[in-house]
Amino acid sequence: MSNLDSLFPGFKAHWVEGPVGKIFARAGGEGPPLVLIHGFPQTHAEWHRMAPDLARTHSVVCLDLRGYGWSSAPHCDGGKALYSKRAMGEDVVAVMQSLGHARFGVIGHDRGARVAYRLALDHPGRVERLVLLDILPTLSMWQGMNASRAMQVYHWTFLAQPEPVPENLIKADPAGWLDHTIASWTRAKTLDAFDPVALASYTESFNDPGRIHAACEDYRAGATTDLAHDEADLAAGKTISCPTLALWGEAGIPAKGASPLEIWRSTFAPKADGQAIASGHFLPEENPADTLAALKPFLAQAGT
Repeated sequence: MSNLDSLFPGFKAHWVEGPVGKIFARAGGEGPPLVLIHGFPQTHAEWHRMAPDLARTHSVVCLDLRGYGWSSAPHCDGGKALYSKRAMGEDVVAVMQSLGHARFGVIGHDRGARVAYRLALDHPGRVERLVLLDILPTLSMWQGMNASRAMQVYHWTFLAQPEPVPENLIKADPAGWLDHTIASWTRAKTLDAFDPVALASYTESFNDPGRIHAACEDYRAGATTDLAHDEADLAAGKTISCPTLALWGEAGIPAKGASPLEIWRSTFAPKADGQAIASGHFLPEENPADTLAALKPFLAQAGT
């Protein structure tokens, strides 16, 4: 744990009892509360280039989602409930409540952004401001799954296959699969953008068979339960009520196809603002400076 501590100077580690097990979090800084939620196949370490800066003006919390990093990874039910984004959002609520934050801002990347927008839909009274990094709504991703998109995000269908097929295939070479996957989503198609300590955290987590299973369950939920939740909310006309900022990489996953901002506005965030960042998929690590420059003015509007 000491190596990761060095990436978060001044932050304190916390273990919080969530609905299905312990959730690991780091907290630091003072000011309005702000939770940062990582994506796949990463851990809270992905925020190490942004969290210390944000902690100058905010009470920042970085957590490991259930199934990732050092948080509990319960064996699941084929994506029916435990790894739905609705359920993972309950962990975020538990962590923030335990640290004294009833209302808070949320920044999410990748799967963490899916937890974030589901949290804003399910708990509108808790989320004050929402920042979504390099995603489209789950429903929109499935609806737009043409040949080009399917090749880009083949892992959506691969990881969602029934247990134990993807688990067994990945377990043959988890570090190799992880390195290939992460590199393929960067602008440079290399691992050069990643701090070795952070990258080691991702590898350590993904070397655990229980966490490989959890990641697959995350994507099984994305193909079933999460999709059903999105479809129900869209049919009911339910939208995100808090101010929302969508940022995406110019060479990221959502950039190919229709405007990410227009997709958000036509589905769950009709008043969203947003822009592209010079980056691949991993904005917090590939281009933290421009990402911070884009989101800081948005966060500063809180309470105005």
